[in-house]
Amino acid sequence: MKQYGILDNITSPADLRGLSYDSLNVLCASLREFIVDSVSRTGGHLASNLGVVELAVALEREFDSARDRIIYDVGHQSYVHKILTGRRDRFDTLRQYGGLSGFMKPEESPTDPCVTGHASNAVSVALGMAHARTLKNQKYHVVAVVGDGALTGGMAYEALSNAGTSGEPLLVVLNDNDMSIAQNVGGLSRHLSRLRVSPRYVYAKARVKGRLKNMPGGKMVAHAISHAKARLKRLLLPTSLFEQMGFIYLGPVDGHDMKSVCELLAQAKKIKKPVLLHVMTQKGRGYAPSEQQPEKYHGVTPFDPVTGAFATEKKEDFSVCFGRELCALAERDARICAITAAMPSGTGLARFAARFPARFFDVGIAEEHAVAMAAGMAAQGLAPVVAVYSTFLQRAYDQLVHDVAITGLHVVLCVDRAGIVGADGATHNGVLDIAYLRSIPGMKIFCPSSFREVRSMLTQAVYHEEGPVAIRYPRGGEGAFRGDTTAQTIACMREAAGHEVTLLTHGGMVERVLAAAELLAAKQVRAQVYKVNEISASLGPALREMSDALSGWCVVIEDNVQSGSLGEWVAAHRAGRTDMLNTGDRFLPHGSVDEVCRQCGLDAESIADFVLENRRGKGDSLG
Repeated sequence: MKQYGILDNITSPADLRGLSYDSLNVLCASLREFIVDSVSRTGGHLASNLGVVELAVALEREFDSARDRIIYDVGHQSYVHKILTGRRDRFDTLRQYGGLSGFMKPEESPTDPCVTGHASNAVSVALGMAHARTLKNQKYHVVAVVGDGALTGGMAYEALSNAGTSGEPLLVVLNDNDMSIAQNVGGLSRHLSRLRVSPRYVYAKARVKGRLKNMPGGKMVAHAISHAKARLKRLLLPTSLFEQMGFIYLGPVDGHDMKSVCELLAQAKKIKKPVLLHVMTQKGRGYAPSEQQPEKYHGVTPFDPVTGAFATEKKEDFSVCFGRELCALAERDARICAITAAMPSGTGLARFAARFPARFFDVGIAEEHAVAMAAGMAAQGLAPVVAVYSTFLQRAYDQLVHDVAITGLHVVLCVDRAGIVGADGATHNGVLDIAYLRSIPGMKIFCPSSFREVRSMLTQAVYHEEGPVAIRYPRGGEGAFRGDTTAQTIACMREAAGHEVTLLTHGGMVERVLAAAELLAAKQVRAQVYKVNEISASLGPALREMSDALSGWCVVIEDNVQSGSLGEWVAAHRAGRTDMLNTGDRFLPHGSVDEVCRQCGLDAESIADFVLENRRGKGDSLG
């Protein structure tokens, strides 16, 4: 087993408090080595965790994470926190089925105060915990660690505005790995920050104020001094926004200067008001490949830790296919615009951004704004296409209803990562979109199963539909099915003369359902397979037209929740026996897509077993 020096002797955060700053720096180097080695085997979020090593160590040293509440916004940068709070020995299970989550998860440790996974909510949750502490007369610190990316989300500013005027002792650590601050301004700011919070300065300030109060005209002098100081700070330092919100602003400080970070954290603990500490960090620090390409090494699959080369080359996936086809349409149509919420690469829009910069809009982590802005574009005759992960589109439900659907505006939603996503777990599985999109009057949902169907459905959505349209597709690439059945609302994928059961599915589940039908055929069970291409008002007439072909027993198979599912709709609109196989009304664990499907009973073997076990009067199993 590989040794990691000083890290091998750290069993809890308490061990950090006896170490010198030099020893802490050595520990940080060991932590980076451990993270690179571990993530190279399991995959995970690399660059973000390498960037916060010193900050995370300092937080564990200066606070007691077993009692204090430290919330990492998004939580994908909490690996150091996990390693130092008793989970190092299980790190080889990171994001694996039954193993450690890639995000904060209270079920794993009492040092994880809440579930994290989506951005911009940490300050809101932290303020709620601070209010609870005050109302219950308890004693603990509350810290929210927020990245500069999370500050592109409007919810963060709502929370900062409220927290700053709340009077609650609360520390917000702004982890800034993008902004550039001139060296002289940064140095002056750090100096004044230390001066403002030093005990000697606080004592001297109080003494001067006290003496001025007892002097004739002293109050006017004190007010003039305070006013002049505030004007000078606004002129010299980037503090006005947060201070106007009510925060005491400290920083910026070099987030890789362990001594400075620890000192400012220690001082911030003593201030009984809302404090914002501005920490400058380098994403990907300490590992050359991630320093040079932090976006590429943000979320990684297994790789060679020596060279940085990934174990397997990334194959073309649905996101890339969508992005390529949207570019082809945009070449011919100047009305087409693309909108994303901080995910240009993940959603396949990097090529569009390069070719059509004037028509590409990355709004940051602000899905609500993205959809409302698209509504404005559509109202003025443009053709906006919003590319967004299924799990993040949840945030924009009100805008879909209020800004888009009520007016019937033609906005196209390309819903990436639909269905079971896998290793990122409950916060990222796209198992709710059919339910929440189906609930919106006038919404059409297209469900492609191949790249050809993505191309056809995108063209259909942009040019031949009115009102809101969503195209949902899974993470990853296409399977053996490469055809195009988009001309039919319900398409036959596998015929079976004298069928005993119809397996009805949609989208990315087609491959597993077709494989299940083959397994059933080997057991002399005749199963036909149909897939739904469009979930909309047209589904009713299509189902009635095909009532003869779809007669008898039907099993509807989906990788989404049951409430609001296609299966519920089919069961309510057909006379024959209808069973449903889906993820159930629950949140799913993390693991590979295959493992999670198996756990849900949605792999080919489990689907076939379900059919065999539920044939009336015919108990059987695959054995």
